[in-house]
Amino acid sequence: MAESRKKQTKPKQSNRKYIIGFWTLFGVGFLAVIFFFLLAGWGVFGKMPTFEELENPETNLATELISSDGETLGKYYRENRTPIKYDDLPQHLVQALVATEDERFYKHAGIDARGTVRAAVYLGAKGGASTITQQLSKQLFTEDFSTDNTFERVLQKMKEWVIATRLERQYTKEEIITMYLNKYDFLYQAVGVRSASRIYFDKEPKDLKPEESAVLVAMLKNSALYNPVRRPDLVENRRNQVFVQMYKNGFLTEQQKDSLQQTEMKITFSPEGHDDGIATYFREYTRQFLTDWIEENPKPDGEKYNLYRDGLKVYTSIDSKMQEYAEDAVTKHLAHIQQEFDRQNKNNRTSPFRDIDQSMIDNIINGSIKRSARYSKMKREGKSEEEILASFDEPREMRIFSWKGDIDTTMTPRDSIRYYKSFLQAGLMSMDPTTGEVKAWVGGTNFKHFKYDHVKQGKRQVGSTFKPFVYATAIDQLKMSPCDTLPLNRFTIPAGKYGNIKDWSPRNSGSGDDVYSGMMSLKEALANSVNTVTARIIDKTTPGNVISLISKLGIDTEGFPTGPAIALGTADISLYEMVSAYSTFANKGVRVKPVLITRIEDKNGTVLFQNVPETYDVMSEEAAYVTVNLMEGVTRYGSGARLRGTGREVRLDYQRAVTGYPYDFKNPIAGKTGTTQNQSDGWFMGMVPNLVTGVWVGAEDRAVHFPGITYGQGATMALPVWGMYMKSVYANEDLNISQDDFERPENLSISVDCATYGKSNNPDSGAVEELDF
Repeated sequence: MAESRKKQTKPKQSNRKYIIGFWTLFGVGFLAVIFFFLLAGWGVFGKMPTFEELENPETNLATELISSDGETLGKYYRENRTPIKYDDLPQHLVQALVATEDERFYKHAGIDARGTVRAAVYLGAKGGASTITQQLSKQLFTEDFSTDNTFERVLQKMKEWVIATRLERQYTKEEIITMYLNKYDFLYQAVGVRSASRIYFDKEPKDLKPEESAVLVAMLKNSALYNPVRRPDLVENRRNQVFVQMYKNGFLTEQQKDSLQQTEMKITFSPEGHDDGIATYFREYTRQFLTDWIEENPKPDGEKYNLYRDGLKVYTSIDSKMQEYAEDAVTKHLAHIQQEFDRQNKNNRTSPFRDIDQSMIDNIINGSIKRSARYSKMKREGKSEEEILASFDEPREMRIFSWKGDIDTTMTPRDSIRYYKSFLQAGLMSMDPTTGEVKAWVGGTNFKHFKYDHVKQGKRQVGSTFKPFVYATAIDQLKMSPCDTLPLNRFTIPAGKYGNIKDWSPRNSGSGDDVYSGMMSLKEALANSVNTVTARIIDKTTPGNVISLISKLGIDTEGFPTGPAIALGTADISLYEMVSAYSTFANKGVRVKPVLITRIEDKNGTVLFQNVPETYDVMSEEAAYVTVNLMEGVTRYGSGARLRGTGREVRLDYQRAVTGYPYDFKNPIAGKTGTTQNQSDGWFMGMVPNLVTGVWVGAEDRAVHFPGITYGQGATMALPVWGMYMKSVYANEDLNISQDDFERPENLSISVDCATYGKSNNPDSGAVEELDF
């Protein structure tokens, strides 16, 4: 009996020991987990958000660029997020989100215990356990571990859990859903459901259909993988799974589920990136300006402002309407003149290049390859030169620019470089000469495809638009009158006189002896761009004095050529500099430095920067007015006369259909056309009393140009843009652009009335003075 009792007692004691051991281990493990949670909450494993941060979670606030008329030109951001309220979310979007991402969302307090156990037991094979609140906590406060270290990942998860429970105490379920959808990155700079709705479906969230909401919810699993633009079939399958989840959770009937699954997935892709909208080139220039400004202007505590997160408000001089008119004029003119350019290139064996051999073409293409982003990226990756160059000859799918819209095609990167070389480009800048405020800035034809800015970044030969600087120097120094006459005959500046290596003997346009015979007034000579007259003038003034003047006008003369050929515009100058310089003439000899940014404020409205105009006295009011008077002749009976519906016409059908010709301006306009050698550059600078606008048109490479002067001259390439732009500007009376005469100085000593100009410069005499230059 005793032995029997002993045998029965042994197992009981043994079981009891195991039971005690189990519960001891369980208790220790439970306490350890609690302890680890406490450590995570105390910030031992990394900084945890404070109560204030939970109350106001940090968000990236975009810097806003505001036009002079109060419109938003664009934003600088890392996240293109426009917050939306819960009431503006469609119910089927919320239902799809909960059914797919967190079925027990309304029942848990931040952590789904059942889901966590399931994930642990099945190692995630039957779904994860991350709740919507946990996903939000990760987006807002916890850093992403890219490590495979299990311990670090466990610590990250603990922090995530602690923050999730705190968020649940701090916010309602509706607020958590709203915050999550406002924060999620849907790719293509669509951060938040409102941006995503506009970018993928071109509509506001409240207007989404159930099948569209399901697409956005499908992306929440992994937007990089479930990308409806690149992987539509994969996303459609995932979308249909969202419908299954909605059916399982009672949000859809079986009939509704089946019907929605049969619905075709349609995407209306409308990107809202930095390449989109108006004033894109100006916005890029301003971004660089602000980057430099931030470096030099820290916050009071010494920390630097963040252009993409600190919510700065940048007030600019750009007028949104004038900017739209300028972009519209550039687009309309170039889209049509490109057609003519392409037509003339059909039989060109070296198209789009002219006047160069194959070796020179290869040099141009290879140079572009080495300046390309693809080349730089592959170089950084350690690829060999042979591998890189070979990749440029491998066909690949790409989307390329055309004036009829982007085209999806397959070609080699090398061929795409040559393709883009064939497009004419343009630059336009419009400025109030009295205030310096830049009203319109068009740096090119399409910022997405052509990043190079032809307003400030690019410098090209200016041709005859340089001649007014030569004439202005003579007027300012020698008191010459527009009515003075000079001989047209050939003129030579001998080698060595001004540093020129060879004799310089410019030719006049046209043929025959008549272009070199007789006399011509300065006004007529400028209007018709007579080179021999300009050569005589620069010989009298000297190139050094002309360079001194343009330096005062704001043109960078470092490394500037010093020979007499500068009189004909052989130097490279930016459109930005040209408009600034011409503005001095319209502003009575006072140069006002161009103003682009008028004020910068922080997110609280505190003014951080206020522009103070910079002015410089460059020349007398009299000399400026006489120079303007000279340039009025260009638009009255010279190369710019077509602005008035007169003068030599270039294919009237083209003019009418494309450029709105005749422009039929009645008001005084001072201006100058410019055309460079081989028709590589076309210019027009046009002025009225309170607006100076410059236009340049040409290709990226100077070897790409029209074969003849008919279309290759500035009067055909650039002037029409100015004409269309100004017609739109004048049609908007709210802009108050002047149509008055340029203001005449009270005591004008230089005669501009050639009908009364005498031999001795006596305004009451009756003849024209002949100068012996």
